[in-house]
Amino acid sequence: MKSTTLPRSGRTRQLIIESAAPIFNKKGYAGTSMSDLTTATGLTKGSIYGNFKDKDDVAVHAFQHNIDLIFDFFSKELKAAGPTMDKLLAYPRGFRKIYRMILSYGGCPILNTAVEADDTHAVLRKMAVDVLAKWKKSIISLVEEGKTEGVIDMATNAKNMAEILIAIMEGGSVLSKVTGEESYILNAIDTAEKIITDMRHTV
Repeated sequence: MKSTTLPRSGRTRQLIIESAAPIFNKKGYAGTSMSDLTTATGLTKGSIYGNFKDKDDVAVHAFQHNIDLIFDFFSKELKAAGPTMDKLLAYPRGFRKIYRMILSYGGCPILNTAVEADDTHAVLRKMAVDVLAKWKKSIISLVEEGKTEGVIDMATNAKNMAEILIAIMEGGSVLSKVTGEESYILNAIDTAEKIITDMRHTV
């Protein structure tokens, strides 16, 4: 039986990624220095560059790590959910479960990276855009599935609903982060839940 333990080089890379991920999320790409990374990892600059090409490379892997954490969580929420409407509600329900962790982590990595990288880092910007597109596609698919099943009103525009839900939840998250007031994200979650339940087909 093969061991699943990472070799030492793999463990070092993973240590760097996991240590760098919250720093990049809180301070941003431009605001994170090599000194921040050496302090967080306990490694020398040479050790970090021995595992990654440059700071860009670390940032890309750190962002991917943050995204993987989010998608792993919501994948489990969706898998545990019931029928289509419950799967749609799994998104705001999931945010309700982890919003405090997101705020303490420095906010949602998707929006943080998308805003900072918009005009400064093409690779990170594309990664953030791709993540939003994947999330949007998931919601659209669920709405269309609900329409086919007859549980969601056929007049519902799936694309519009997906964009609205994402904007509300991400907007609430960033406003809570900036102001320190949880009411923004909690009101956003409540509103997202109402939007979803209001899509329900009524005879």
